[in-house]
Amino acid sequence: HLPGTSEEVAPPVQQCFMVPKKEINVVSDMAKWKRSQAYADYMGFILTLNEGVRGKKLTCEYKVSEAIEKLVALLNTLDRWIDETPPVDQPSRFGNKAFRTWYAKLDQEAEKLVSTVIPKHLADAAPEVAVYLKESVGNSTRIDYGTGHEAAFAAFLCCLCKIGVLRVDDQMAIVFKVFNRYLEVMRKLQKTYRMEPAGSQGVWGLDDFQFLPFIWGSSQLIDHPSLEPRHFVDEKVVNENHKDFMFLECILFITEMKTGPFAEHSNQLWNISAVPSWSKVNQGLIRMYKAECLEKFPVIQHFKFGSLLPIQPVTS
Repeated sequence: HLPGTSEEVAPPVQQCFMVPKKEINVVSDMAKWKRSQAYADYMGFILTLNEGVRGKKLTCEYKVSEAIEKLVALLNTLDRWIDETPPVDQPSRFGNKAFRTWYAKLDQEAEKLVSTVIPKHLADAAPEVAVYLKESVGNSTRIDYGTGHEAAFAAFLCCLCKIGVLRVDDQMAIVFKVFNRYLEVMRKLQKTYRMEPAGSQGVWGLDDFQFLPFIWGSSQLIDHPSLEPRHFVDEKVVNENHKDFMFLECILFITEMKTGPFAEHSNQLWNISAVPSWSKVNQGLIRMYKAECLEKFPVIQHFKFGSLLPIQPVTS
């Protein structure tokens, strides 16, 4: 609990709103989620960052605070643990069981890692914030990863904003420095342990693993003088510009991981390339994110609620 937080008003995250599927009324509880303070704060956070990176390149100059540096160091630790936990020989091609060993280390060390980022006077928040970090790297039982896990990392960053560790002038660094580093570590996890996509819609989904970098990446490209949506299916354009734009970095990763015509393995993205402007792409992706991720029960059923992201109805 944060100092001054009432237990009656805000239950700790361990007592979060989680009901077994057989006992849940999906429609009514999804409505409860959409009316919640957590949903309002989470979407507010996503949209604020969306505006913060509008028209900006990954390589542009921006402020890097001490908290940002500590978060990058945390992610570097997770990256190092991957190197220290090589895949094991097993008959199954996908879902390497070494991931469970890697995850067990995170499960054990998460609070300590979060404590390196949070000042001592906010130390009581570490156990709650650490839950979102543990949720953000995939499921150790199924050895899968998807947009629900990505949302947990965004919630982790949102919680750090709510307790004042991250501030308004950290917006660009949150996306370009921290979230981008998170993506690199997740891609390494996916490749090293051959993780299954969680809840993937196959060719009918935007991407097997991520969604937010497409939203923020399309915002980066709004009003670009030469790059239009139709250009991201051009291999030469992607190779020349991916270091500047998160959206193109995602496209590069997809083409490295998948074979065959782009229109076949990534049909939704192929359709998006026909949209006339990046602002329309950005608006459409935000609507799609709400409909396909935040309002889909299989994705959001694992979302945790507590004193920082409460299930109580929005009050402001």
